[in-house]
Amino acid sequence: MKNILLLGIVLFLAVACSDILEEKPKAIATETFYNTADEIEASVFAIYGPMRDAFDDGIWFINDVEVDYAVGRSSLTNLSDFDQPFSTTNIGRISGAWGSFYQTIRNANLVILNAPNSSEATQEEITRYVAEAKFLRAFAYYYMVRNWGGIPLRTEGNMIDFDVHRSSLVDIYKLIIDDLEYAETNLPESQEEKGRADKYAVKAVLSHVFLQLERWADARGKALEVINSGRYSLVQVGTRDDYYNIFGPDINGSSEEIFYIKYNNEYTQQHCRFRHHVSSPYLNYHGVHAKYADTIKTKVIREWDYKDLRKKFNLYNCNIGYGKTTVLFKKFIDPDAISDYATNDYPAYRFADILLFYAEADCRVNNGPTSDGMEKLNMIHRRAYGYETNVASPVDFKVSDYNKESFINLVLKEGLYEQMDEAKRFLELKRTGKLQEAVLENRGLVVAESHILWPIPSIEYDYNGAIDPTTDQNPGY
Repeated sequence: MKNILLLGIVLFLAVACSDILEEKPKAIATETFYNTADEIEASVFAIYGPMRDAFDDGIWFINDVEVDYAVGRSSLTNLSDFDQPFSTTNIGRISGAWGSFYQTIRNANLVILNAPNSSEATQEEITRYVAEAKFLRAFAYYYMVRNWGGIPLRTEGNMIDFDVHRSSLVDIYKLIIDDLEYAETNLPESQEEKGRADKYAVKAVLSHVFLQLERWADARGKALEVINSGRYSLVQVGTRDDYYNIFGPDINGSSEEIFYIKYNNEYTQQHCRFRHHVSSPYLNYHGVHAKYADTIKTKVIREWDYKDLRKKFNLYNCNIGYGKTTVLFKKFIDPDAISDYATNDYPAYRFADILLFYAEADCRVNNGPTSDGMEKLNMIHRRAYGYETNVASPVDFKVSDYNKESFINLVLKEGLYEQMDEAKRFLELKRTGKLQEAVLENRGLVVAESHILWPIPSIEYDYNGAIDPTTDQNPGY
């Protein structure tokens, strides 16, 4: 069984989502609990649990249906229709993610606030654990700000306040970058436990944040630091199923893993259950096939070369009543699952992502593609056809065939095929301003304003007097 971070003695930190806003902080004897390095580390472990829940509740689940290449089924249809606000059911789902993210942030704030008061841990230990907590806080806020926009900014300085206004994007990103830069300086280059943040996980997130803020040179620089570290490489594949050496349910670390959200038989995820049909061999228990695609009707899938191993790896035919060209998704499978939940990790940042970041940022810095940026993109593309990643191949893209705009589109298309079913497509299309164009081209739909940002859930404004449910709500709600 894969080992992941356990909450251990700090389960008392895992309060209910509503408790975060409704109750005063629990009566924890902080003057005695945060004294030793082991106690501080246990508190750091308590940050990972609700973060894992946030991804299972919302990010992996909801973002993955808000795409231009697939359609949600049943209660998820509303998410991929793009022409109407979220249904009550789906607002309930994102409310769970909201609460879990703020629980993550609360637990991080407790470490940041109390660890420096330790009388037994060394200054080096304190600094390292605070750095890990700041990374996780920044990581949570980064996902929240992209999905909800301006949100209440809760730090160690105001975590006991009920009434906190929505902060500006400028202030939120300032905290994110400040936290990440502190973590980058003070985290080790590697951690003993898989799934814990290290210095290169920070660099990966910083590169992505800088892309989001259009700080192209900074994004390129951080991606290059990860690439040049020599710590990571693409997992070589020769057949479609070799991709399971990256995504399989029993994989716990590969040359490609930078920062993953960890699951195992004790802490499972529901993602696979929503991908597979009850008759498929890819999940030991029943699936509900809540997301599907069509190989003919969807342009970007119809144009996908069948010689690309990723197409055969990601998609499988399954007639669920919508015709013979209907396909489901099999990047994440768990045939030996002991329930209808699975153990695959969520690949938040892997080496292929960094190569994509670099290729885009390099193009934007140079106002057009370069041989260096194209090489990084070709590394991913070669692997998809079974070629060695670092050797020129017959399937290589050529710099001379692209200008700035067409190359950015190529990076996004390659990203779709490489990151399919990883809940990254929606946020990347939003970031690059291509969401409306892609949905119209591939689905024939116009994206309503209500789909740009998720609604602020009632669990916030019911207890936060600084948030007005009418004037502070996101458009369309």
